[in-house]
Amino acid sequence: VSLMESGGDSVQAGGSLRLSCVVSKPDSTRGCMAWFRQTSGTERDGLATINSWRTTTYADSVMGRFTISVDNAKNNLYLEMNNLKDEDTAMYYCAARPNYYSRTCFSGEEFYDTWSQGTHLVVSS
Repeated sequence: VSLMESGGDSVQAGGSLRLSCVVSKPDSTRGCMAWFRQTSGTERDGLATINSWRTTTYADSVMGRFTISVDNAKNNLYLEMNNLKDEDTAMYYCAARPNYYSRTCFSGEEFYDTWSQGTHLVVSS
């Protein structure tokens, strides 16, 4: 399984953007999937997770602004980002644990075994 991410860009603060992540193997989106971000010199922070039953969790920093979703028919994972702030500037990654079917998907990066290449988002005031 591989993940191919797209959608990173430079946007104004207050704007919106959607990141997409294509999963190479059909039905692999049915496991745990997540979005992370990383700024220079820091560990990757979990932003949002979605489980096999499509229950979602969010980090406090993005709650109410970001939405994670899956389109099973297209094998795509999305991150809809609204009301973007300067501090959202980072490298964004999608991650998966394709064969883990559970109501609990953890937000730590060590839980996931498949990663995208990353896409850069720059938010400026």
